[in-house]
Amino acid sequence: MHTPEREAHRLDEVDPGHRHLFHVPPADGGDHPEAAYLAGNSLGLQPRATRDELLADLDAWGRLGVEGHLEAERAWLPYHELLTAPAARLVGGLPAETVVMNSLTVNLHLLMVSFYRPAGARTRIVIEDGAFPSDSYAVRSQARFHGLDPDDTVIRLRPRAGEDVLRTEDVTDYLAAEGDRVALLLLGGVNYLTGELLDIPAITAAAGRSARWSAGTWPTRSATCRWPCTTGTSTSPRGAPTNT
Repeated sequence: MHTPEREAHRLDEVDPGHRHLFHVPPADGGDHPEAAYLAGNSLGLQPRATRDELLADLDAWGRLGVEGHLEAERAWLPYHELLTAPAARLVGGLPAETVVMNSLTVNLHLLMVSFYRPAGARTRIVIEDGAFPSDSYAVRSQARFHGLDPDDTVIRLRPRAGEDVLRTEDVTDYLAAEGDRVALLLLGGVNYLTGELLDIPAITAAAGRSARWSAGTWPTRSATCRWPCTTGTSTSPRGAPTNT
């Protein structure tokens, strides 16, 4: 969808966002004083409040030592609980379903150890060719963990010739043709490189139709679920428990 520049400026005026809450690198030599920062998938902008927040925790460490686990103003042991409610709002889940832990790659390994169960001809792991690099490494290592050749086991779906992004039907057509050989489908909810939003419900339904059971994971790397979706793992065509 193409938005004319005038309309883009109007939308910015209606919802100016929260740019003022972050340090934005200068655009030296550019037409604007600040950069248009689009690398949030790798390292987001530093919030202006971060320095004071970190110094407060360092001060608590200095004053309390190990007792800071329970006695600091923001006690360290239950620190993740401070993030539960906002994280649940961010991903569209319930607080009881949401926990902030580890890194995405570690969490993917934990999910795959549980849900990737290759058996017989059903061994393939399907990912985007443009997946985040560490996601690619993770699925290859899981294939090796099960004694499989990752070059044969990991299927990388590529855009059509002359196109830059996958179409939803590229995924669903592959599942219709080869679904009985797929043990795990792992696709980013929003592609980190192109910003493409795949039709998650349609692909999840296709995975369910093509297999006796399916394990689909939707890693949302620096993505916000504002569409009707289920993030985490879909372990059955009839249900999709959420793990964020």
